[in-house]
Amino acid sequence: MSKLKSIKPNNYVCNNCGSTFSTWSGRCERCGEWNTLELKISNPTTSQGRSGLVVEPISQSATFSERRINSGIASVDSVFGGGLVEGSVSLLSGEPGMGKSTLLLQLASAIAKNQSVLYVSGEESVHQLAARAKRLGADQHVFNVASNNSTEEIAGEILSAKYKLVIVDSIQTLRSEQIGSTAGSVTQVTSSSALLSSAAKQSNTALLIVGHVTKDGNIAGPKLLEHAVDTVLSLEGDPTVGLKLLRVSKNRFGSTNETAIFEMRSNGLIPVLNPSALLLAERQISDGSIVLAAMEGSRPILVEVQALVNTTSYGYPKRAASGLDLGRLNLLLAMLERRTKLKLGDKDVYLNIVGGIKITEPAADLAVVMAIASAAKAKQLKANAVVFGEVGLSGEVRHVPGMAKRIAEAKQLGFDFAIGPKPLNAKPTPLLHPVSDVLSALNTYLS
Repeated sequence: MSKLKSIKPNNYVCNNCGSTFSTWSGRCERCGEWNTLELKISNPTTSQGRSGLVVEPISQSATFSERRINSGIASVDSVFGGGLVEGSVSLLSGEPGMGKSTLLLQLASAIAKNQSVLYVSGEESVHQLAARAKRLGADQHVFNVASNNSTEEIAGEILSAKYKLVIVDSIQTLRSEQIGSTAGSVTQVTSSSALLSSAAKQSNTALLIVGHVTKDGNIAGPKLLEHAVDTVLSLEGDPTVGLKLLRVSKNRFGSTNETAIFEMRSNGLIPVLNPSALLLAERQISDGSIVLAAMEGSRPILVEVQALVNTTSYGYPKRAASGLDLGRLNLLLAMLERRTKLKLGDKDVYLNIVGGIKITEPAADLAVVMAIASAAKAKQLKANAVVFGEVGLSGEVRHVPGMAKRIAEAKQLGFDFAIGPKPLNAKPTPLLHPVSDVLSALNTYLS
């Protein structure tokens, strides 16, 4: 039987949205951008009329035990679910200046104690990498470095299987010779990530890729990049001050409920063992100041919520929030005006989460509401109290997960008073003073 050749037609791909078209045009019909369509050449393939699938019982595959690489940093290992899995592909993102390259250099140095490591940078020269490693003290253990932008050359080095871990900084700087577009385009990012991932799987090499973010904080490039990798990590916080949080949003080899917390110092990112004590060390008790018992993954953390309420000098009141979603703040302000006697329509409201921490969980609602009410009424909450709980639009205080951990963390730091929702399936602890709605909480503790 003769081999039948099936020729795939050439396609034009938009490097802005990734849409594919059979013919070229000056404007993308999907996103409306001009001069973004680029030619993508498809290689001919052959078909022999037979299946290349390797089929086996799942019970046989279930006996495989994944081997992990210990990073030498306990908090990072917990985020990965016990260390980096051999042959896995991880993506790390974060704002510029957040400390991504710093963290990766420290990881490379720590892992190089026992494993072979290659650090490839498309942004810095080898001399720049060496100087930064020396400043961070990350040159104590020998690992190899390279400055290269060629996807094929990096993939070839990965396929050599000489290294247990390869770090690529960053995917947006790489360029494949098979693609005619510039580095950072949708086609380049997609092709480069696919080639590097395939090489890592074949050679059983752990691959850690850095991804840039857009001005909205999303990972630059197609969403396919996040789907293709095994683990998606993000380094968050204030680029200049405060703590840095390493979060995991996708993990095929572990939980997504783990978070590592670091403090940036002159010698790099240092793991923080007790972030609550650090965040509350300089707290000054005043109206508008509430201590929130939050959860970062499975880890409890106490953080100060500050609110400032002033009569507006303009016709339209201003609302500003740092560390909390502004839309959530506006929603809680509307609920406060409707369900309580607080009048905030002519007030400027400013909210700040101390330490550069970003709070996304709904359990912060009650602390935010009480901080605003405390500032508006110029009344202080008792100094030894922590607050947590989700607030509904009807003003009810709803149950939140991890209540026992929040209360235990508060007790460990000397707090003996907790305001929160009523436990669903557990007996109330002496520390917890449950509230059913916002109005009763404000009247009881801020009257």
